[in-house]
Amino acid sequence: MKAFFILYSMQHLNQNEYSEYYGYYISLNDSDDLILNLENQLEVTCNFFNSLPIAKLEYQYEIGKWTPKDILQHIIDSERIFAYRALRFARFDSINLPGYEENDYAAVANASSRTIEELITEYKLVKLSSILLFKSFSEKMLLNIGQANNAPVSVRAIGYIISGHEIHHINIIKERYLK
Repeated sequence: MKAFFILYSMQHLNQNEYSEYYGYYISLNDSDDLILNLENQLEVTCNFFNSLPIAKLEYQYEIGKWTPKDILQHIIDSERIFAYRALRFARFDSINLPGYEENDYAAVANASSRTIEELITEYKLVKLSSILLFKSFSEKMLLNIGQANNAPVSVRAIGYIISGHEIHHINIIKERYLK
């Protein structure tokens, strides 16, 4: 069991398991324990978005920038895409998966027409699904490396990317929307 814990540890990620672009997101994780990060974020992120003043939910700090509701929808969309990649690579799919254009997704996601309660509920369901998905992976699955957007990425690295990406966007809201 100890070897399996190491596979969930960020300290043991090799640089060939992710592209340099994702190194920043991986570095933002609070803990080396992948599952603990994902589980902790569930409460932290829900509490954070529930604590935002209503007036800030539709706020743009600059014309053309996303609102906090847009950002939460982006976190949800991105987690779904990354979890899909993790599933494909955990099943040893060798097809290079395409990237996606986040701004195109945000433009048609209709986050502004939804309540924050709806978005938080959707976020919770997606996060719980991701947690269960990552808990289901074997050692061999976690170590498998696939290709996404023409870059290598391991299943376990994807878990840290999901977590770090979320932290990144919450930090942006704190820095640019709440000061």
